[in-house]
Amino acid sequence: MNRLWSTARTKIAASLIAVAGMGATMEAMAADVTWRFTNLYSRGTAFGDVYQSFADKIEADSDGRMKINMLYAGEGVDTKGIISATKSGLLDMAAPFQPMHAGEIPFGVVEVGLPGSNGSLEELNQLFYEKGWSDVLTEAYDRHNLVWLAPYFQPGVYVITKEKIESIEDFKGLKIRAPGAYGRFFRELGASPVNLAWGETYTSLATGVIDGTIGSNLIDHRDGNFAEVAKFMYPLPVSSAQALPVLVNKNAWKKLPDDLKEVVRNAAKWHAEQQAEKSALWEKEAVADMEKQGLTWSPDASDADQAKWRDAAEAVWAHYGKTDKYSSRLVELMK
Repeated sequence: MNRLWSTARTKIAASLIAVAGMGATMEAMAADVTWRFTNLYSRGTAFGDVYQSFADKIEADSDGRMKINMLYAGEGVDTKGIISATKSGLLDMAAPFQPMHAGEIPFGVVEVGLPGSNGSLEELNQLFYEKGWSDVLTEAYDRHNLVWLAPYFQPGVYVITKEKIESIEDFKGLKIRAPGAYGRFFRELGASPVNLAWGETYTSLATGVIDGTIGSNLIDHRDGNFAEVAKFMYPLPVSSAQALPVLVNKNAWKKLPDDLKEVVRNAAKWHAEQQAEKSALWEKEAVADMEKQGLTWSPDASDADQAKWRDAAEAVWAHYGKTDKYSSRLVELMK
């Protein structure tokens, strides 16, 4: 993958982050530690608020010794540069969407959830904490100067399209926003995957740059107002759930005293619980809201189409089991 950060772009990003931090209060200036934390969502969105509550909990549980300056989508660092910025220390903490960084962290594409993988909360917890995924990912991210904290889980991934999908054949030739393994999955179905940031998706749908998009979950489709310009949801999940990380620059982590490390880890676990509880409720609300906007579901997939869907998923598993040693270990543990 081409290097995303030239010297010029790094300076620009650093300047933007500095501007974002100028609003820090006198309280923040008195904190022992001030971190820059970025997430993928815009201000005022449901998940953007959850990340802010995570930052607030760190500040509260540290008795003000830590201050977290939250950066939202479009503020300071481009979505595709989050991993590089956190590795370099430009950011201290980040919640990235791993498929946007497939070239840098190929194992992250497996981590988030390959198409066709199971994803109940119980199954995911077993996979990470009993079957060894947490050990593999801790080692893998460490090689990138990153500390991997507790994962958080979100509901399944679905594709929304501008035209009704009557059968799998209708995906052929469509331009679908689907990064990472999701993109490879749709390529197996004959579509053309496009890698776009969440904030670029609405305009791209409205102007015909793309014909459809996946979301990190159904709530993304609602919060992005995608149903205004794409009225059809395909009923089969691309993936039944997603697992996403919170990452910390290793040098910033080393500087924390042990008690503050414990504060951050405990807040990350709390954040994971909040994501799971709220997203389950919000998913139902999101579907209802989009149906009021005119969203309809494409017809149920036939047995033949379901078989093609599974075949495409198996081809993706086979590919990502060979991308690097960490991906291979994760896929074997998943099997």
